[in-house]
Amino acid sequence: MTGLWTRDFLLFFIARFASLLGDVMLPVAITAAVIEAGYGAEGVGYALAAQVAPFAALLIFGGVLSDRFGARRLMVIADAARLVCQGALALLFLLGRPELWQILALMALTGAGGAVFQPGVASVTPRIARDVQKANATLGVAQSVTTVVGPSLAGLLLAFASPGWVVACDGATFAVSGVCLLMVRSVSMTGAGGGAAKSLRLDLIEGWREFRARTWLWSVIVLWMVLQLSSWGPTLTLGYSTLVTDHGASVFGLIMSAFGVGNVLGGLVALRLRPEYPLRAATLAVSVYVLMPLAVAVGLSASLVAVCFAIGGAGLAFWSVMFHTSVQTLIPQHVLGRVHAYDAAGSLVMLPVGQAIAAPVAVVLGTVPVLVTAAGMGLVVCALLLAVPAVRNLRRADG
Repeated sequence: MTGLWTRDFLLFFIARFASLLGDVMLPVAITAAVIEAGYGAEGVGYALAAQVAPFAALLIFGGVLSDRFGARRLMVIADAARLVCQGALALLFLLGRPELWQILALMALTGAGGAVFQPGVASVTPRIARDVQKANATLGVAQSVTTVVGPSLAGLLLAFASPGWVVACDGATFAVSGVCLLMVRSVSMTGAGGGAAKSLRLDLIEGWREFRARTWLWSVIVLWMVLQLSSWGPTLTLGYSTLVTDHGASVFGLIMSAFGVGNVLGGLVALRLRPEYPLRAATLAVSVYVLMPLAVAVGLSASLVAVCFAIGGAGLAFWSVMFHTSVQTLIPQHVLGRVHAYDAAGSLVMLPVGQAIAAPVAVVLGTVPVLVTAAGMGLVVCALLLAVPAVRNLRRADG
């Protein structure tokens, strides 16, 4: 691990940890702030959707900008923009009761900033780390820790301060991230695209061509879309709501903490295990996540459900490290931001659909059959991934 922790990687790690912490604190802070403002659960839904929609819609364009003008530059600009938006939102809450449209507009701008920021993560990581897999595993562990710590920290702050101040604290994480990224020296602020050498349309076409040319990549994304629609979306919606109904909110929180611990363990395994065929190993690992919907469906005790969620979290974390390392080491640097944006957008696009249709389908078929089907579809998708030679036989590219 010694060779990984250069000065620049340490700065990048701090930047990512701060940014991720802000990401997981924001939903808690906004939920409390919007409810206190009197807009209820409906207003919370609008506010969170207002952030997610621009992120999903603009992510591909963020990849183009990242490749053209420089990943680090765009990440710093995005952090600055999100700092301003979160600061304005916090000020509105602290001064009184903001209009709902003001909340939605600022949340949408925050989401747009995230779309500009995210492609740079994939571009900067392989340029700043001597060992890309260890870097991704380390960053994955940091992300897992924030998912456990962030909501609790936001809840603790809400016990002592108004929601407006918690939103302000969330915004401060973007300041930490931006300053650390400004101090990085091994990655240039300029992009590989030479400014405005090409039109936006040609940049998008070039990124799509590079994405489509790799069977292993588009196969993973297509099958991941099926997974999100038929398995992960229903697990998040029906699985989580069933746990709250059956065991209570506090026990559900403990189960999700077990999931976070599993994420950390999966990342730690990925620090050491270096399979020659990374996606083959990752697919076998991620298949264990089907224990999550299955455990809820068969009505296991809370302790056994927590164990299943920990195992599933470990498998998902290991998959994430192996897949992102493959993308970052096999895609040319000058198109990496765009290709990553295409794969990220494709990975996310079917999740809200899966979440939206899960409840209506469960009304007709029942919750247990839908969750069992979700587990079965998880295994089907993993089997299909292993059946694709380009996925199964992809060799690792980094040293």
